[in-house]
Amino acid sequence: MKTTGRAGRPKASSRETLAEAACELFLEQGYESTSIAEITQRAGVSRSSFFNYFASKSDVLWSGLDARIAETSDALDALDRDASDADVRLILLAAVREFAPDPLALALRNVAAMGLEDELPRDAGVRQARLAAAIAQAARASGIDEIRADILGAAHAAAVLSSLRVWAEQGAGRAAPENVLRDALDLIGDLRWSR
Repeated sequence: MKTTGRAGRPKASSRETLAEAACELFLEQGYESTSIAEITQRAGVSRSSFFNYFASKSDVLWSGLDARIAETSDALDALDRDASDADVRLILLAAVREFAPDPLALALRNVAAMGLEDELPRDAGVRQARLAAAIAQAARASGIDEIRADILGAAHAAAVLSSLRVWAEQGAGRAAPENVLRDALDLIGDLRWSR
């Protein structure tokens, strides 16, 4: 027999339940007005359970993308000196492939309703900088000079974050995020991965 939670839905993992509760509360009362205690109460779990999955309230929104950025950084680190533009693009496309609608997509689509006008761009900037640094490092490792590597990192990271935002705003689930990213990467085609 299946265990059910609220409204007869199958019981999800604590992580999913916490994320769902947080998003509901962010929509109802805004991000800033929502406490971790309220999230755990709504989810029906303990405060310590929250911190088993998330380091902070904003991590509820970003943990999925953070994991993808870490995987992308590892894949970029594994490139050899002969890495090409095509190799980097494949890694970046893999980073957004099967990116299902999640708390981040919901937040990107509902910035004003959740009261995230300040928080979301600031946190997005941190992720964009982290990804840009990983891409730039891979470029330097393949023999590209410092300035070109930094520009490549910034442009490619901006394409990834911008693509996810546009994908979410247009209705996550309507199109594949990798298609939006592919179009964005084509826009920076003049910034080829070359020495």
